[in-house]
Amino acid sequence: MAKKQSQTIPKRVSELRQLICEYDYQYHVLDDPTVPDAEYDRLFRELQTLEAQHPDCVTPDSPTQRVGGEALAAFQQVKHSPPMLSLNNAFNEEEVSAFMKRLAKLLDTKEEIEFNAEPKLDGLAVNLRYEAGVLTQAATRGDGTTGEDVTHNARTISALPLRLRGSAYPNILEVRAEVYIDKQGFSEFNQAALARDEKVFVNTRNMAAGSLRQLDPKITAARPLALFCYGVSHAEPANLPGRQSEILQVLKQWGLPVSPQVQLLRGEQACLAYYQQVQSQRESLPYDIDGVVYKVNRVDLQQRLGFVTRGPRWVLVRKFPAQEKLTRVLAVEFQVGRTGALTPVARLEPVFVGGATVSNATLHNMDEVERKDVRVGDHVIVRRAGDVIPEVVAVIMARRPKNAEKVKLPPHCPVCHAEVIRVEDEVTARCSGGLYCPAQLKQSIKHFVSRKALDVEGLGDKLVEQLVDKKQIKTVADLYHLNTDSLAGLDRMAEKSAANTIAALEKSKKTTLARFLYALGIREVGDATAHRLAQYFGNLEDLLTTDKSTLEQISDVGSIVAAHIISFFQQPQNLKIIAELKAAGVHWPVVESSVGKPLQGQRFVLTGSLSTMTRDEAKEKLQNLGATVSNSVSKKTDYVIAGEAPGSKMTKAQALGVNILDESALLAFLKRL
Repeated sequence: MAKKQSQTIPKRVSELRQLICEYDYQYHVLDDPTVPDAEYDRLFRELQTLEAQHPDCVTPDSPTQRVGGEALAAFQQVKHSPPMLSLNNAFNEEEVSAFMKRLAKLLDTKEEIEFNAEPKLDGLAVNLRYEAGVLTQAATRGDGTTGEDVTHNARTISALPLRLRGSAYPNILEVRAEVYIDKQGFSEFNQAALARDEKVFVNTRNMAAGSLRQLDPKITAARPLALFCYGVSHAEPANLPGRQSEILQVLKQWGLPVSPQVQLLRGEQACLAYYQQVQSQRESLPYDIDGVVYKVNRVDLQQRLGFVTRGPRWVLVRKFPAQEKLTRVLAVEFQVGRTGALTPVARLEPVFVGGATVSNATLHNMDEVERKDVRVGDHVIVRRAGDVIPEVVAVIMARRPKNAEKVKLPPHCPVCHAEVIRVEDEVTARCSGGLYCPAQLKQSIKHFVSRKALDVEGLGDKLVEQLVDKKQIKTVADLYHLNTDSLAGLDRMAEKSAANTIAALEKSKKTTLARFLYALGIREVGDATAHRLAQYFGNLEDLLTTDKSTLEQISDVGSIVAAHIISFFQQPQNLKIIAELKAAGVHWPVVESSVGKPLQGQRFVLTGSLSTMTRDEAKEKLQNLGATVSNSVSKKTDYVIAGEAPGSKMTKAQALGVNILDESALLAFLKRL
């Protein structure tokens, strides 16, 4: 009898899982529940009981496994391939019309283009990975290239299937989605928090982002998160339909929720009408949106249109007008940034705008202050541009008080009292205190230890601020004189975490010349420019003694950047800090200089896949021969290397008359050098 029972329990567990997943699909995807909540709860409790009694029956894709396990110490990083790019925005009909004309010109067509349109959710973008139909990873967008692994938290979202429906899905499927919290769930959560005298969230987006990034999945599970899927980033095999609208229908069939407001449109007028329709529904929708998204529907046309640096050419977000409110300027203060730039900030009478309480707004620079004639005491219109960044739109001149004070640029830095300098023809005024200014020091150190620089894990913003405030660090070189005793006494810094930070600092001493140059924080020297400098000179000594004309010969280093580099290395204090860093053990291998190499000064672009090497390997080979490898094709490009399935880069190269080499021609080309 016992044997017979042991055989029926796995069967019952399987039946319950199938039933619950079917009911989840009906509720979250079809919005058509077929059983009352009490019946659903009864089945769920039965499944929980059976799995508790028979742990060997528990599987990762069971509905009972959504609550998550133990809290995490930190999130792991996830590389996005392809990147999660930003989208181009339009704020009026003229910009939408310009977008349509660009598409027609690029596609060389006079026919109206078909679009798939949907509301733009005000939530948090994620990438979901399924392997053999089972959810294996969820990652936040992060900076677009690298996000955070939030799989444990995503599993708690009841609308997200842990296993795809059916069997026709690709073996590997990566889906892009937007996680959100609906208005009712947001309101109920805040009411309960108020009753407990706890902190409430200001808007749904902040709550969704904060909830998904909790280290304890149990906290996330208590938040009413939901999501809509809006596209596929990767599939193996890639046998997806040829239209965006059809892809969304397939996702829905696989159990993934998509927006019910999706519509198929043709031409500009239909897109404008859809915008008006959704805008009129905005307040009645159960979730917050901040615009609509138009996507060229045909996938082959998407591929022809390709991408620019910021995002795809075939997508446009038409943003809703930002909410504007009237308030008063109480004061204007100046903040000092990492490069010493002084930014005027208007302190305002608090006002609720676009889902958030705004008490300050940037005025950007003194030119902007003077152009808008903003004065202390003025009544101003304030808005959150794109529903994100607070800004002062205009002054209500009719309500200007007689005692309104003009804003003046302070002659001395408000932090370190060094002289403030405003270079002619530059809108930005800067503190001359350099690395001695505490405001600049904090930001300089944060930049120095950041991921693209020396990448010191565990040395976060709050720890840096404590170290500077307690005067344990006066320059970046002082980082390498810290010890576990000095760290262990700081807030939230136990002995183990202090030891880990010291170990991370020790590890960071072994770096590359490119990372080191980027870490120094030279104005307008980003990671790409730092790489080109390292590649060109090969060592720091030659860079220190170079002249402006030599720097201007390097790709993408113009006269302004060259002047910043020369100026930086002429400062004795900067040279002293570099010497102290090297004395502390910071080192890097010598890079073979590109000067005199056969491909010096030539630009290459790679597109498509190669069979004999990866694109990264091809890039390294070309760079080792002195070439510059870029991501975009322009008139300055010398060669485009076209592998299998090349994209829009080859089309643009053909249009510009750029030399195109296939893989065999590339191999022959390299062999001749």
